[in-house]
Amino acid sequence: MEFENLDTIFYVLLFFVGLFAGFIDSIVGGGGLITLPALMACGIPTHLSLATNKLQSVFGAFTAALTYFRSTTLPYLAWGVFFTALGAALGSYLVLFVKDEKLKLIILIFLTLTFLYTAFKPHLGKEDEEIKIKNIKIFYVIFGLVLGFYDGFLGPGTGSFWIFVCVLFLGFNMKKASINTKIFNFSSNIIALVIFLWQYEVLWGIGLLMGFGQILGAFLGAKLVLKSNARFIKTLFLLVVALTILKVAWDYFS
Repeated sequence: MEFENLDTIFYVLLFFVGLFAGFIDSIVGGGGLITLPALMACGIPTHLSLATNKLQSVFGAFTAALTYFRSTTLPYLAWGVFFTALGAALGSYLVLFVKDEKLKLIILIFLTLTFLYTAFKPHLGKEDEEIKIKNIKIFYVIFGLVLGFYDGFLGPGTGSFWIFVCVLFLGFNMKKASINTKIFNFSSNIIALVIFLWQYEVLWGIGLLMGFGQILGAFLGAKLVLKSNARFIKTLFLLVVALTILKVAWDYFS
């Protein structure tokens, strides 16, 4: 099957994949777990799938960030945007030269630790807690670079990692963390897209179609977050992280 000329049914399916991924990603992250495998399952080569995936994910990330904007409370936001963008630029450029098998193993380990720590800390993320990294600029330098790099390099699970580090180190509840991290998701997505447009070809038709689905899904998901409590978001967070672990483990060991 030539990926330039997919049957109509695949375009319809990819639109709804984008919609569902945008919905999930705007709440707890993990949308790339849905969209990237879907693109590759259509016969699209890996690098082209990565590039097209960034195109469509920009729409969902922007919609969620815009919807949450008035509820964002993080200080020194420009620092987070800058270091996240820098990390994403490095990651999306180096993906040309680095095989991701070792990175997948590292991500699998950290996702598993994230899941176990969150699951066995029943009060984690339900209420605001004490801040562990009080210098917010240091927090941005460390996690902006690391998570931005990962998002540019591979991507799936980035939103979940952002939520987790904001809960663990900044003392946020799950709802507050979900709202505040979407601007960073958008930052890494747009920078990675720019690098991919420079280095790779992008399937514009598929990317834009999925992007429209992302807009609708992200809008609905963001509205749900604003009306939901932290307990619901934590439950969905654990579910998405568990599915991400299974997917990454399958890719690594198969």
